[in-house]
Amino acid sequence: MRAVVIHEHGGRDKLLLEQVPTPEAGAGQILVRVKACGLNYLDIFVRRGMPGLPIELPRITGGDIAGVIEAVGAGVTSVSVGQRVLLDPAVVLPDGEIGALGENTTGGLAEYIVVPAENAIPLPDDVTFEQSAALPIAYGTAWRMLITRGQVQPGESVFILGASGGVGTGAVQIAKMRGCIVYVAASSADKLERLKGLGADVLVNYAEQPEFHRFIKGHTHGAGVDVVVNYTGGDTWVKSLKCVKLGGRLLTCGATAGYDPQTDIRYIWRKEMDIRGSDGWQRQDLIDLLEAVRSGQINPVIDRVLPLEETAEGHRLLEDREVFGKVIIVP
Repeated sequence: MRAVVIHEHGGRDKLLLEQVPTPEAGAGQILVRVKACGLNYLDIFVRRGMPGLPIELPRITGGDIAGVIEAVGAGVTSVSVGQRVLLDPAVVLPDGEIGALGENTTGGLAEYIVVPAENAIPLPDDVTFEQSAALPIAYGTAWRMLITRGQVQPGESVFILGASGGVGTGAVQIAKMRGCIVYVAASSADKLERLKGLGADVLVNYAEQPEFHRFIKGHTHGAGVDVVVNYTGGDTWVKSLKCVKLGGRLLTCGATAGYDPQTDIRYIWRKEMDIRGSDGWQRQDLIDLLEAVRSGQINPVIDRVLPLEETAEGHRLLEDREVFGKVIIVP
């Protein structure tokens, strides 16, 4: 089968399209023909190499996978050949720890993948492979961060930084689904206009207003917002603290611009705010998301669909922040 393989960490030139043996399903496993695979920043981190998080090489990345079951191993009765499925990227590793497809084990940037049968979630006929492959890591993370951990409520004001990416566009739609007033920040007028189309109520242009906390304070008559969503980190952290109202919440699930920012804890105690971390998703989050897509409450935003041989271009689009929503790879 064809697969994009990383043999050593580095730039996009390390993404090599190769012919590799097609895997076979063992006991308790299924062989899935990959129909769509979503890209995430996790794929870039794995390619570059992450300090303190060794990656076994060679590695096929790609954790957001939808496809059709081609074969089942011994003892598999929960799913059947020919069934459309979305794969939960969270896998149990040999040491009992939880890892992720494409990071700790083989991912879906290939024509086929073998996974435990328990990772398969039946895919409704009216949800496409591309839609479902946009969901797990980005939308699943956004769902857990806002709904499960953040407990956002109707009528609350929610400010989402970096709202034009996969997690961001998911967070915007989820917050609107919950009946929130949604503030968004992005780096261009075009992205902001598209976010407005998703239901965003108040738009903040990073490029024109780098001191975005001043805009938020001004727009809320000095009060701030109920909830700030910040998975950027870096120099946005203290500004985000300044946006939170008395008794409000700051939600975080990552740090794409740096995980060790300077902080200012005065704002935390003076505003009696809660800072809530959220790490990934649970299987039920993905099931709930699929139902939200099937019912039309959420429509995953897909920037473009690329063939397997253009995976490096997909990485470039993410790294250069030229995407609005998700990039999907189709083998």
